[in-house]
Order: sequence, then structure tokens, then C-alpha cells
Amino acid sequence: MAYTPHPDVVSGEQYRYALTNFRIAHEKVEEQRQQLEQQEKQVAVLRARIALLEGTNQGHFGVSKLSGNSVDDFSIKNAASGLERQINRWAADLTRVPPVPLSTLRSAALADVFDDNPTEAGDQVPAATGMQVQSLLRHAVSKTIAEGIINCLIITDSPEANIQLTRIHEHIFSRDPTVAAVWRRQTFSAAVETCSVDMARFFLSEHMPGLTQLLRIEENKATPGGAIIPVLEAAYEFSRMLHSAPSSSGGTVDAFYRAFVPDVGSTMNPRQIELVKRCQKTERGEPDRVGATVFPGLVKVTRGTSGQAIDNMQTVVRRAQVICECALLGISQAPQVPQGPYANGGY
Repeated sequence: MAYTPHPDVVSGEQYRYALTNFRIAHEKVEEQRQQLEQQEKQVAVLRARIALLEGTNQGHFGVSKLSGNSVDDFSIKNAASGLERQINRWAADLTRVPPVPLSTLRSAALADVFDDNPTEAGDQVPAATGMQVQSLLRHAVSKTIAEGIINCLIITDSPEANIQLTRIHEHIFSRDPTVAAVWRRQTFSAAVETCSVDMARFFLSEHMPGLTQLLRIEENKATPGGAIIPVLEAAYEFSRMLHSAPSSSGGTVDAFYRAFVPDVGSTMNPRQIELVKRCQKTERGEPDRVGATVFPGLVKVTRGTSGQAIDNMQTVVRRAQVICECALLGISQAPQVPQGPYANGGY
């Protein structure tokens, strides 16, 4: 007897039950899809609002744009390299044709480096060399740029107002970094466009009084003294780029940048400095000290979101460019070999 297959059939009640469950599931999926669409719309509105507050929806905002993109660490390193070359060019030109003897120029630079404290300057090297003077000049300018321009928000032509605005930003940042970021960028949107000659003179008289008086810095940028003014103008543009940069931390953490200059004579920290000349002591494993900082380092200061009790975190974005003490003074000490009757020191 042949087998005759019977089609699978279900009762009407089971069919209606399955159909009802399918319809309910479909309605729930549709409801979730609509909720996701509403959330995406709300997120888009919030992003547009944040962009409006930060000014990132304007292609011409300040100087915080490079080819239409927000400034990142790589762009900052490139801009810092350009500023470093300008400082080096000014110091090299001044050393090549000095308006005063190199020893006088070195003494004025040392006085500015050590804040006119002769006890810290120590013994003077008898003969001043071009490399010593050039390195000390770069250290003095780096210190001026770090303390006077980058670490202080330059918003107005008034130094007192800029100091107060810097303190306000620090207070806001300690409470809410995101609010501080919006406040900082909105404030810089109304900042002075360029570094005026009066502002440059204030920076120099405040941080380089000895060299300022010796070089008789004037408005004429073609003079050896006045050639420093374009360097400070470039440093101000670099500072504006740093402080008006949009946040790149996803809205959870915001950061701002600070500069640091290792002191002359301090211990070298490989995490914070980068040697621009070969250090023989370091290669032999011997400790050495900072001879001069030819360009300041940059750190990114971050803090947790509002409500998190954590300290500021600093990440080195660009290490300070340093020449060691032995290279600056031209000291080359060969390793000591034990003395004995044989050439190899043995017995």
C-alpha cells in the first residue's frame, strides 16, 4: 500500500494565536524604531546647539581651523615646529651679527633666565661662544612665550584684564571642563586679532627686561632688536590656535594646553624633554642637567566630567627641546681608564 503524505495543518485557533503574536511583535519593533528616530533627532539638535555655542559651525571662526578641520595634536606639533624655526632664526641672526659683544649679550640673557638672581647663575664661563649665546637667547624667548603668551589667556590689550580672565577660566575649569571650553572659545572669538607692539613690549619688559634694555627694541622690525616682534606675533597666533581649538574628546572630557620650560640646571627628565644635541654623559649613563631650553614643551590638561572628584591630568603633547649642560659648555670628558703598567690598565 503506497504512502500518501498529508499536508501539515493547524487549527484555526493556533493560526489566529500565531498571527496575533506576530502583529504584536511587529508593533513593538515599529515602536522601538520610532523611539530611535526621536532620539537621533534630539541628539542632532543637541549637537547643533553645542556647535553653535562652540562656534564650530562657522568655517571662519577664529584660527581654530586648519583646512576646515578642528586642530589636533599633529597640527599643533607642526605649528610648534614652525614657531621653533622662527625663534632659532632670530637668535642665529642676532648671534651672527651681535650689536654688542657676545659676553655682554650672554650676561643679559643669563640675568633674564635666572630672573636677575646672580646666586642662581653661578660661575660665568670665561669665553662666550656663539652656540652658548644663541641657546640662552632661545631659552629666554621660550620662557617669555610660555609664561606670558601661552599660559595666560590674551584676550584684550590690558595685562590686568588678561590675568583676571585667566583666573576665571581656571575657576570654571575646576568645576566643569565642558563649560570652561565653551566659555574659552566664545571669549577668544572676541579676542584681539594680533599682538600689538605695545603688547609685545609688555611681554619683553616683564620676562626679558635685561635683553629688552640692551637691544633697545623698537617698532622697526628690521633692526636686530625689533626682529623679535614678528616672533611674538607668531607665538600669539599659535596661542590662539591652542586655546580656541574645538573639543576632540567626544563631549565627555575637554582639554586645554599649557607650556612648560625646564629650568637651567635642573635634572633632565626623558619623558618631558628631547635633546637637540648629542649628550655624551647621557650616552655613558652619567647624569646631566639642562643647559638651555630652546623651545618650550606642551602638555594637554584634562579633567573628568562634572561631578567626578579627580585631579587634573597632564599629557605631554610635545616634549621640550633642550640642549644639555655639557654640550652647551663644550665639555667633553673621556671615560676614566684605570692606570697600570700595561696599556689596557691590567696587571
